[in-house]
Amino acid sequence: MKVTKIAVFENNEELVADIKDRISFAEGFEVCAESANGNAALELIMSAKPDVAIVDLVLMGLDGFGVLDFIKENRPECTTIAIGSFVDDKIINEAIEHGAVYYLAKPVKSDTLMDRIRDLSSNKTVGYKVTADLRDKRKVSSLDEKISNIFITIGIPPHIKGFAYLREGIKMAVDEPGIINRVTKELYPSIGARFNTTASKVERAIRHAIEVAWNRGRADAISSIFGARVYIGSERPTNSEFIALVADKLILESFK
Repeated sequence: MKVTKIAVFENNEELVADIKDRISFAEGFEVCAESANGNAALELIMSAKPDVAIVDLVLMGLDGFGVLDFIKENRPECTTIAIGSFVDDKIINEAIEHGAVYYLAKPVKSDTLMDRIRDLSSNKTVGYKVTADLRDKRKVSSLDEKISNIFITIGIPPHIKGFAYLREGIKMAVDEPGIINRVTKELYPSIGARFNTTASKVERAIRHAIEVAWNRGRADAISSIFGARVYIGSERPTNSEFIALVADKLILESFK
């Protein structure tokens, strides 16, 4: 069985211990490197060759952004999860621009982190090689990253449960557009099973995430994402309308 190697670059010893303990109980995963120093992290990235790197934005020596840049340039096959203490759109967008696929705000639950690692190992082929010729052309984001970028732009914060539930629902709708007609009977229950919760809680969390975005009043950002002035003012899409809207955008983009 292929083992997913994980590097942990974090300055909180308690969090590192918690992450290592959680990973130790997960079959098919192992911690191959750890450090609280950004400069040391660069050497470990090249020697340990992790498949996934967990990077705190605040490290001793070189900061997390520098580590993300190094990984993006030198080991683009390594997927990165950024961790930070701030729920700030500017910081989150910057982390994603530097190559992070996920941004998790502290305090980070080890179970949540493990879910994200599993997402990455299942949705992205571990060990995917990028040749020197392709490295500069590697501009197409993963589906996860594209969805996360849309959410962050329109104001859905990544720390709320609806963020992950919505992303999962949109991915399902991209893979099978017809599922949008089976939201209650199939989509919510499937997401609930994936995250070990109930369909009703999934529905409420998704509705809350959409409400948060619309309550922030980012009409221009929403319009720029979807290419039209949609749902302006108090008018807000239903869960299924929003999922269908984003999924349709992503499907159309895949044909360009």
